[in-house]
Amino acid sequence: MSPSPSPTPNIDYTKMSSKPKEKVGSNVLIIEEDLQALPLSPAYESAMEALSSLITRQKRGQKSDIVGKYKKLDRMSMYTKILGLEEHIAGLKIIHVAGTKGKGSTCTFCEAILRECGLKTGLFTSPHLIDVRERFRLDGLEISEESFLLYFWDCWNQLKENVSEDLPMPPLFQFLTLLALKIFVCEKEELQDCEMEWDGIFFVVDVAIVEVGLGGENDSTNVIKEPVVCGIASLGMDHVEVLGDTLGKIASHKAGIFKPDWQLSFQVVSELFMYSLPLKPQVSAFTVPQLSEAMDVLQERAQELMLSLSGDHQLINAGLAVSLCKSWLRSTGKWEKLLQNDCREDNLPEPFLRGLSTARLSGRAQIVHDVSSRTDNSSDVSNNSSGGLIFYLDGAHSPESMEACARWFLNAVKENRNQSPVSSSSQGGNQEKLCGNGYVQHGREKESQITSKQILLFNCMEVRDPQILLSKLVNTCGSSGSHFSKAIFVPSMSTYNKVTSGASFIPSDITTKDLSWQFNLQRIWEKIIHGNGAVLDKSSKSEAIKLSPSREFLYEDISHCRPANGYFGCSTVIPSLPLTINWLRDCARGNPSLRIQ
Repeated sequence: MSPSPSPTPNIDYTKMSSKPKEKVGSNVLIIEEDLQALPLSPAYESAMEALSSLITRQKRGQKSDIVGKYKKLDRMSMYTKILGLEEHIAGLKIIHVAGTKGKGSTCTFCEAILRECGLKTGLFTSPHLIDVRERFRLDGLEISEESFLLYFWDCWNQLKENVSEDLPMPPLFQFLTLLALKIFVCEKEELQDCEMEWDGIFFVVDVAIVEVGLGGENDSTNVIKEPVVCGIASLGMDHVEVLGDTLGKIASHKAGIFKPDWQLSFQVVSELFMYSLPLKPQVSAFTVPQLSEAMDVLQERAQELMLSLSGDHQLINAGLAVSLCKSWLRSTGKWEKLLQNDCREDNLPEPFLRGLSTARLSGRAQIVHDVSSRTDNSSDVSNNSSGGLIFYLDGAHSPESMEACARWFLNAVKENRNQSPVSSSSQGGNQEKLCGNGYVQHGREKESQITSKQILLFNCMEVRDPQILLSKLVNTCGSSGSHFSKAIFVPSMSTYNKVTSGASFIPSDITTKDLSWQFNLQRIWEKIIHGNGAVLDKSSKSEAIKLSPSREFLYEDISHCRPANGYFGCSTVIPSLPLTINWLRDCARGNPSLRIQ
């Protein structure tokens, strides 16, 4: 079987014209200049438009309008038959991971570990941050634009030719799941003239690691019937409108990736998963927190490992990944073969250590040094003798993950502060001073003083409860004596009902942008900081759109803030992310002794 041709097979695909530098061994990015993307190819734009047409809801929380006599997983099985995938999925030797928090990080750890073991890996995660191709990784790299389009139009055309009233085109995530399976099954070392024959096909992808999208039991990825091993990451209260309003109900959905005919070797750690299942031989499942020897080793060697995915909570995800990888290697008969010189049960093999130290997942506990904002023309981020702009990025969106995010941020800021260079003539100790305007001033005697300022840059979807999320953030940081001097609320650049990429056209008219949700976030923030007296009427004239505040806003003393009177000294709304970043850069360049975090 050969894939159907793309509508524009001879297109000259474009690439990114510049790339940021990554700090090896950590989830740190150094931006030396603005990334400029060349225009997308017409075929890629067409693919993005086609994907957008598969979005069946205008916002999260709405029910899908797909009707028909077939249930979701029945449709998924029918789609795999149409694409010729049904008999080949088991050959991918899949690791399947569900969970509320940490499943993406766990999958990323698994991929890095097994790649370091010499295996060819396929990784499917969600969501993507900038480009949909981020969801599909082969040997640690996102799929190329050429290969993506090849597989995309092949799947699209075959499904389009077989749609009916009872079997419509799959919604977005179902299609992306099918596309991932197609990529992993079909990917070969060499694609000769883009022809792929099924006769005698061998799997270049030795292992596929698949992250569940939502829940488990009814998730699109549960079309996978025979994974080698599966895992459940940490649970929390999220997607309650779909999964239920208790941890027990949520756990039941997550456990749906365990099939009822399995003879399961289940390492139970959480009481939520103490199920008595009829089990299938040689299938293992793990949940967290890990109490195995792997977790003990990780805790003992946490400092030595220098986990690239930062945060104490990543130790739990790493422990789960280690257990999953060990089980997969043993189940497939590769443990002794690949690790014959490093098989001690009381130690982690070197490939495991390398994988844990090099795994990266953008937007999860990620630190971005914006070197372009510095005034000393230095790209050395270890030079803490001058200020600058540092972003601490995380996608936390539940109370539990927000607390973990806050603790990671506190530790990361503290580590950055402690790395300040020591002058050979300095005899004094560390100094720290909390100023009335929200600054934290630190440094050493007889050295130039660097002043740090912590700023919150925040947005969340309307289905979230910002009161809970922001309160958790403020309280966790406050318990350690850390306080945000300013908060900025900015809408996302992407929209729920359109698939875009980093080079997609984004309308520049911000005067018509609806910022009512951002102003609502600001009111909630002011109430948390100042109490009920800070609540403004929703029709307040202060909600007029301003492109960005003056630079003086950054230096205003928060004690002057009078939100009840319509004067905000500690928060603002900015109508776009690019405007916000440019404003922060201007502030950093305007004061070399200021470090904006």
